[in-house]
Amino acid sequence: MKSLLFAAALSTTAGFAVADTWYPDPTHTDVVVTWNHAGFSLQTAKFHEVKGTLEFDAGNIADAKADFSVVAASVDSGVEALDAELIGPGFLDTANHPDIRFVSTSVEQTGDMTVKATGEMTMKGVTKPVVFDITVHNMGPHPVGGFFDYYKGEWLGMTATTTIKRSEFGIDAFIPVGSDELEIVINSEMRLGGWN
Repeated sequence: MKSLLFAAALSTTAGFAVADTWYPDPTHTDVVVTWNHAGFSLQTAKFHEVKGTLEFDAGNIADAKADFSVVAASVDSGVEALDAELIGPGFLDTANHPDIRFVSTSVEQTGDMTVKATGEMTMKGVTKPVVFDITVHNMGPHPVGGFFDYYKGEWLGMTATTTIKRSEFGIDAFIPVGSDELEIVINSEMRLGGWN
C-alpha cells in the first residue's frame, strides 16, 4: 500500500521533520454532532471552540499522535433553550466538565489517503474507547497563502468521523426520543507549527 501518496512526497521535498506538530485553524475547524430527533429528523449542534495538536510524519503513520479538545460550553444548536439544556447537568454538565477530549493511542493506515485513529474520549468525566475514520484531503502550501500571510506555510486538511453512544458517557436524558447514537464529524485545516 502506498502511504498517503503525495503527503509522503511533500515530506521529502518540503523537508518536514519527524513528528511535525500541526495545529487546527479555529476559523476552518468544525466539530458537528448529529442525532435522530424522535424518528422525524436529523438535528445537529456545532462546537465553536477547538484546540489541540496532531503530531504527524507522512513517512511514519503509525507513530502519529492526536490530542484534541472542544470547549463543551461552546456548543451551539441554533436553539437557545436547547443549548441551555445541553450545557446543564442532564447533558454535558459543563460547570464540572468544561472540555471534551480525544487522545489517540494508535493510528493505522487504511488507504492511500485514509487512516483509522483509535483512542480514548473523555466526556462528562467518563473515558471510553473511540475510533475515528480520517480522510486526508490535501497537504502542502495553502493557495490562500498567496493573498494572506495567515495562510502561508504548510497545511493539512482532513475530515474525521465516528459514532458513539452518549449513554456510555452517562448522558441518557430523553433516550430514545433523542437518539442514543451520535455521529461526530470533524473538518479541519491545520497549519504546521501553528502561528507562534
